[in-house]
Amino acid sequence: MQKNSETYIIGEIGQNHNGSVDIAKLIIDMVCRPIVEECFQLELKPINAVKLTKRDLNEELSKSQMEMLYNNPNSFGKTYGEHRAYLELSDDEHYEIYKYCKNTYNIDFVETICAIGAMSVLKKFVPDYLKVASRDITNLPLLEALASTKLPIILSTGMAGKKELDEALEIITKYHNNISILHCVSQYPTHPENINLNSIPYLIENYPEYTIGYSDHSIGISAPVAAVAMGAKIIEKHITLDRRMKGTDQKSSLGPDGVYRMIRDIRLLEKSLGVKDIFIDEAVKSNQIKLERSIATKRKMRKGEIITLNDIHLLSPGNGFKWIDKNKVVGKTLLIDIDENEIIFPDMIS
Repeated sequence: MQKNSETYIIGEIGQNHNGSVDIAKLIIDMVCRPIVEECFQLELKPINAVKLTKRDLNEELSKSQMEMLYNNPNSFGKTYGEHRAYLELSDDEHYEIYKYCKNTYNIDFVETICAIGAMSVLKKFVPDYLKVASRDITNLPLLEALASTKLPIILSTGMAGKKELDEALEIITKYHNNISILHCVSQYPTHPENINLNSIPYLIENYPEYTIGYSDHSIGISAPVAAVAMGAKIIEKHITLDRRMKGTDQKSSLGPDGVYRMIRDIRLLEKSLGVKDIFIDEAVKSNQIKLERSIATKRKMRKGEIITLNDIHLLSPGNGFKWIDKNKVVGKTLLIDIDENEIIFPDMIS
């Protein structure tokens, strides 16, 4: 991933497909809509990638946790194990969704792999990136197995401090250095006071060899847009067809309108950042002439009169003398008659 490229936006489907390939495809259709800013008639680059999560339920939870009764409005089974099994797509279904991304929209596909056993999906296809979920940043055997594939890896730091991050990097860099690090807070949804976007410049400063981004679990789009302004080159956000759908992640995800606005605002922000300088842009020069003020007469004046400070004030447009240049006007003689409240130009004075 090129550090100076546009923001790489990942739409995280996660388990918001609710166990359905068709729903996953509809989510992809939704996030791949053209993004147009109508005011400027700008067609903006759409999303870059979507992401699914692959688990191996044999390596997921303890027996007692898998058999725990899971009776709540978001449950898809009587036990937590049944719930997880309902939401788990097969390797072939992941491959079908991967092909849909590539063949229909030519977008990237990111796979979060949560267990060594779940790496079986890699026999079907090669994702553009492997994602390590925050929960697995200390799962060093999994990190080693993923790194050994030599595929680019994206790390989320939602459950990591510097120690845990450095230990993960030590494992992965034995195999390659194609790593991205996402600031993340594993609270769903993340409360504003816990987001701590200042972790982004910290990561940029302390891990300059890696691409730094932000995986967002907050409500709305302000945090990911602000993260881009602070230097994040990757944004990951949960996406769904409808935030009212059944499922634990739906409410903290973006629906169709939110996804559209987030991508639009990030793309507009990219164009807005500019360079570290202050200058008069060519685009404002016409307005500068129209709206700035120039030295003008306060009263009707006759040819041969000498202009005093009491004879002048400032009016638009701005195509005459500025106040900083008043000494080029005060004490000069008028060459022509000039009405009150008119701009004084160089060819009018001697």
